[in-house]
Amino acid sequence: MVAIQETELRQGILDAIERAKGQSQSVLVSEVHKIDRIDPFYFFASGREKFFGERFFWKDPEGEDFLAGLGICGQIQSDQGADRFFHVEKEWKRFMGTALVFNKHNVNGTGPSMFGGFTFDPLKKKTSLWSKFSEALFHIPKYMLTIVKGEAYFTTNVICTQHDDMSLFDKVTREREEVLSNAGQKPALGRLDLKDIIEIDPEAWKQTVTDVVNGFENSELKKVVLARELRLHFTDEVQSESVLANLLENQHKSFTFAFESNGDCFIGASPERLVKKDGASLFSACLAGSIARGITPDEDESLGEELLTDEKNLIEHQYVVDMIKGAMEETCDEVILPEQPVLMKMKYIQHLYTPVIGRNREGTSLLHLVNRLHPTPALGGLPKQAAIVKIREIEQLDRGLYAAPVGWMDYQGNGEFAVAIRSGLIQGNEASLFAGCGIVADSNAESEYKETSIKFRPMLTALGGKIT
Repeated sequence: MVAIQETELRQGILDAIERAKGQSQSVLVSEVHKIDRIDPFYFFASGREKFFGERFFWKDPEGEDFLAGLGICGQIQSDQGADRFFHVEKEWKRFMGTALVFNKHNVNGTGPSMFGGFTFDPLKKKTSLWSKFSEALFHIPKYMLTIVKGEAYFTTNVICTQHDDMSLFDKVTREREEVLSNAGQKPALGRLDLKDIIEIDPEAWKQTVTDVVNGFENSELKKVVLARELRLHFTDEVQSESVLANLLENQHKSFTFAFESNGDCFIGASPERLVKKDGASLFSACLAGSIARGITPDEDESLGEELLTDEKNLIEHQYVVDMIKGAMEETCDEVILPEQPVLMKMKYIQHLYTPVIGRNREGTSLLHLVNRLHPTPALGGLPKQAAIVKIREIEQLDRGLYAAPVGWMDYQGNGEFAVAIRSGLIQGNEASLFAGCGIVADSNAESEYKETSIKFRPMLTALGGKIT
């Protein structure tokens, strides 16, 4: 059991209650402790009974940074079609404006932090599929475990109002002790008994691809990304912990995330960083162009070489490079990227990959960059706005958080967002999986269909299924 002895929380809550009375508004108190390491997956799983629907999990591709949150201390959301990035930033600053933070550790992702994401297109007609998620939704957890390069930090967040008294401190410390005592226990994972896989209108999707290709000649569009859905049915309720465990075991080089809202869970293992901010340093990535992995080393190498020299994929990749480079140059004093892409090899697929590093211009926030970069041509198309409009008109799928920015930001403005591909939405004993591909002038509907089938594999395998 991990114990927290010395605490500034009592005085912090006392001061916050007095401040809340004087300002007639709630005040956040946040306290950070360095603790013995807890397995972040165990921590996430331990909250199933008490905090189900109020949990999140995050792992970076290097396995150096983990965040896991239990409970909701505060929530920022927006269903606005416009200015949702600005709204979230404004509310976050307002939330932090009166906060009392006790954090002697200069470590990103500790102290007050918010985790969540933005939908792909807030102007797309919303369906019941994503009814549990707003167009922008972020949770500030009650309790958060942060692992950075093997070191563990525990954040406690408490909201104090003018009506509270010091019994709040007793309640929080008791609950915190309970959370920490349960956090080290290995979870019992439920079975994933998949009954049925339903492809949502595959022939209609192929026809849409063909229609888009035929329409390029008389259009300003150069590329449109089209996605499709699989709907899975299970014998029993799907436990997100079981799916997360499989992703962590099999998708080591991905951003692995889970985000619960009102019982539904958006979960995935994305290879694609949108943007990371660490002080003045910014990191992004260009990921577009893909091919399957080979069965043998020779076949795998041959497929990789084919991808590196394939004109269609190289053009598609360059679209993303040009867009991200331009966006970074608007907000950075310096941008560095290699001249040629390299291969990023995942378990079932390999991609063309170009990393981008920038030196942030003072005053540019992480959410401003998220707004500027989303969606990249890899997930939307080119030109950006025309492609989004086209997708809105012709794509049957309500993407929700799929292919959109998901990640975290701390109270000092540092954080990281991934592009939420290779993902799915768990809803009781059902789940929806999503995959898409870039359609250009010489695309073939059957080839694109097969490419999406490959992209379904990480999530489908994590949910106990197979696809040919």
